[in-house]
Amino acid sequence: MRVIDADGHVNDRLRMEEVAKYMPKGNQFPPVFPELDHLHTYFLRKNRAVIRTGNPGPKEWIEFIDNTGIEWTVVYPTSGLAVGRIVNEDWAIAACKAYNNWLYDRFLNISPRIKGMALIPLQNVDSAVEELNRAVKQLGMLGAMLPSNGEGLKTHLGSQLYWPLYEEAEKLNCALGVHGGCHHHLGLDSLDTFFPVQALGHPFGIMVQAAGMLVNGVFDRFPGLRVAFLEGGTTWVPFLMDRLDRSYEAKPATDHVQVNLQGEFSLNLETGEKPGDYFKRHVKQGRIYVGFDSDDDGLGYAIQKVGREPFVFASDFPHEAVNAETCNRELGELISRNDLTEKDKDAILAENVQRLYGVTTDQRVA
Repeated sequence: MRVIDADGHVNDRLRMEEVAKYMPKGNQFPPVFPELDHLHTYFLRKNRAVIRTGNPGPKEWIEFIDNTGIEWTVVYPTSGLAVGRIVNEDWAIAACKAYNNWLYDRFLNISPRIKGMALIPLQNVDSAVEELNRAVKQLGMLGAMLPSNGEGLKTHLGSQLYWPLYEEAEKLNCALGVHGGCHHHLGLDSLDTFFPVQALGHPFGIMVQAAGMLVNGVFDRFPGLRVAFLEGGTTWVPFLMDRLDRSYEAKPATDHVQVNLQGEFSLNLETGEKPGDYFKRHVKQGRIYVGFDSDDDGLGYAIQKVGREPFVFASDFPHEAVNAETCNRELGELISRNDLTEKDKDAILAENVQRLYGVTTDQRVA
């Protein structure tokens, strides 16, 4: 069975001195990116209780995908997940360019089986548009990552502030991936054990951004846009659909009209379409994708709720102590699941990933 990895990682944290060399002169010193949060990551790093991610280069990455039967992978950053925390626009612009140039030279230029998603400075939308264009056209990247959280983000991703970026992504026919990583200011800051912060922070962050993009009509305004919501599992999808439906139906009809007049949210009121149906409609039209882990018990129910079309396999290598042995075991368990059909498995392990990133069969390793 074909397998394509929609979300792996490079460990720019442990290669920050390399990335720093791509910064402008006078600023070539690590760290380029801030800590992922203001509390948990600092203490974990200080006590060395945590960072079991390893430091694979392109050689180790190729060995991993060879040993797991993965055709090709799309890599996201590690420290760069915190790009949304940068508050200085100039630093954000320089850091994104430095990371993208480093990623191209160090990984993407080595093997066509390792494909990349750019970092772009949402702190300045015009610069984000420019860097997305450069990353796709000059560096051959498949699109860009959007952070799900960070004090450098002026507002949620559904805001019209970011619409020029979505227009550019639509023109370039590239993907955008909303990725969790920073979990501060989500109501979790007082927890003194990290694993519940990580467990809840990923889906909380991407749910907020998914809701903002949905109800502000991003997918209506930009019908060619493809957005993935990554590393939050799958069960947030039926949860979000149910909660939006419940809240929407509890409001008076006048509130619905006001939403339609002032925003871009365009439910089909004639058919009684609810927000959950609206979400499903954009899924069916190939605009929304969701990353899953192989051991995600809720995957079968999520597919029953919304269909097989949005879900894409993510190895997360080398995070979470993932290696070829653990990945092979989880893939084997997924392929043997009886709550998924063969068509489901073909779609979520390969076909949907190709549609998300716009990679044709002839481009798989080219």
